[in-house]
Amino acid sequence: MTLHSVLIQKLLSTNAHFGRRVATHHFKLYAHGLRNGAAIIDSDKTLICLRSAAGFIASLVRNNPNPRLMFVNTNPLFDEIVELMTKKIGCYSPSMNSIWRAGGFLTNSNSPKKFRSRNKKLVFGPTQPPDCLVVIDTERKSSVLVEAEKLQIPVVALVDSSMPLESFKRITYPIPANDSVQFVYLFCNMITKTILSEKKRTPVAAGSLDRLEADRRRKEEVRRIEKADNDFADIKVPVIPYEQLAPPPGDASKVKDLFDKIVVFKFNESLATDIGFNGPASVIELRDGKTGMDLLASQMKSINLKNGCNVPLFLLNSTAAQKVTDKELETYSQSNLEIHTFELNEIPQSRSSGSRSGGHDLVYATQSVVLSSLMNSATLDRLLSQGKEYALMVDSRNVLATIDPNILTHMVENNFECVMEVCPPAITDSKDSVTSIDEGKVRLGEITLLPSKSSENFKFIDTGNLWINLKAIKRLADVDAVRKELENVKSVADGTAAGSLIRFFNHATAISVPASHHLTLNTTEDLLLLQSDLYILSDGALARNPARHIASDPSIDLGPEFRKFGDFTSRFKSIPSIIDLESLKVSGDVWFGSDVKLKGNVSIVARPGTTIEVPDGTELENKLINDPSDL
Repeated sequence: MTLHSVLIQKLLSTNAHFGRRVATHHFKLYAHGLRNGAAIIDSDKTLICLRSAAGFIASLVRNNPNPRLMFVNTNPLFDEIVELMTKKIGCYSPSMNSIWRAGGFLTNSNSPKKFRSRNKKLVFGPTQPPDCLVVIDTERKSSVLVEAEKLQIPVVALVDSSMPLESFKRITYPIPANDSVQFVYLFCNMITKTILSEKKRTPVAAGSLDRLEADRRRKEEVRRIEKADNDFADIKVPVIPYEQLAPPPGDASKVKDLFDKIVVFKFNESLATDIGFNGPASVIELRDGKTGMDLLASQMKSINLKNGCNVPLFLLNSTAAQKVTDKELETYSQSNLEIHTFELNEIPQSRSSGSRSGGHDLVYATQSVVLSSLMNSATLDRLLSQGKEYALMVDSRNVLATIDPNILTHMVENNFECVMEVCPPAITDSKDSVTSIDEGKVRLGEITLLPSKSSENFKFIDTGNLWINLKAIKRLADVDAVRKELENVKSVADGTAAGSLIRFFNHATAISVPASHHLTLNTTEDLLLLQSDLYILSDGALARNPARHIASDPSIDLGPEFRKFGDFTSRFKSIPSIIDLESLKVSGDVWFGSDVKLKGNVSIVARPGTTIEVPDGTELENKLINDPSDL
């Protein structure tokens, strides 16, 4: 009999496989089927989850021989088991063996209060925030889970087939099982043996040496970051032309493994009120009824289907954008794309209103908030346990963002911790732009966040898309200097020193991507470009129309009559064809019919008191129009 068979028989002897008559949809992943109307839990899945939880607890002991564990038990039948376990692992304190009020215990840990009317016992030694929360008998809508989520504390908990989704999502390491006395004893015995075993493998002396080495590395990291804080604008990073990147491996299995390591974070931090749209820019319709969010989701579904992989999407919303995003996601309820939404209250609520560039100055602030949240989050541990190693952070308004396998391959093969996507500000070839830089490097102070500020002092524009190694984030989480910097986030108000986060990482670079990878939806001029025939749909993503023979996008200047979203949509019966357009200036009371073609340089400026209506099917080439008679 194999060891696996012995373990499965042991689980079956504890009745761990007996579920309840109610089986929620999200629990079907762990269900083997139904018998007599009750769910039967797959013991193989239970065993896998137990191993994952044991591995996580073991990692806590390896990092700290005396980890801070909090055990929450709501069932008096398990009191003796929990008490025996906590005594053996050395986290039992008789003075703490009291009945405590669970609500507010974590978030108000400085002043816990005794509470007699609840049968809830917390066994917890120090008053510092715990490294891990272990819930023996998980209650529905447990206040402990809510508090743990707020403080980003990893949770190991038993779950059953009737647990609601809201509680299930808050658990980092769920263990599907029937909470019988026999299984709870087995579960607590596993935790006890895991901790004691890891402590034996890490003697005190060796543990002290490890801690000394870890302290030395942290101090070196702090010195490096403090030095970078003083002159980060002068930090030089190598810039690699996109054309020099090697393609992904030809082996389909290797490509699948590559994509299985990535997760995508999409920001929805602000409403597009600067163009008069009461919602995130990602839900503005761009083409064929599809929004920017639809295009990103389609691109990801295409990647997953083509490569047989699973690239999940995390939508990071501000409070203002959360409700709109939730409604938009109802259309993905039947989709096989894995989507998670998070409401980050710390994200800036609005972009700079003083610049028509849309306020890219908050990109750094938003990325900082996300990095800070990940460092303090159980989400990071969950992603790492699932084999995810890299994250692509996508700016909310960059509708041309691409999950590019060439960039991912280059990052993996060269062990980069951080890769920033930049593009040339002028109408120049990206390769020529890079070769003109000294030693192929550029100062961070020479990369601007605001395209409108592009000048001879700025050699590149930060696209707002950042590739980051998740293991590097885990390493930086132990450095207090990084935490302090990220928790005191300030926007880069002058739009300079873009990519400031790059200074936290040891091995970082920038890649000069083509213009087809970057177009932010900040103004109605951008919306005109995106909705026109200048772009086409390709594999679920927007791509430049190959029929355009001019390298750059046309210059568009719309008057105040077109600046708001409602005015813009009403003044265009349909978006004109601009495939051969070089520049367009429109001002005054101007209205466009359908199927209009614009070529060369076109200027339509209506005099005060004059209305110009461009008829259906009109073709204008190199025209200067100030009156209806000029048509």
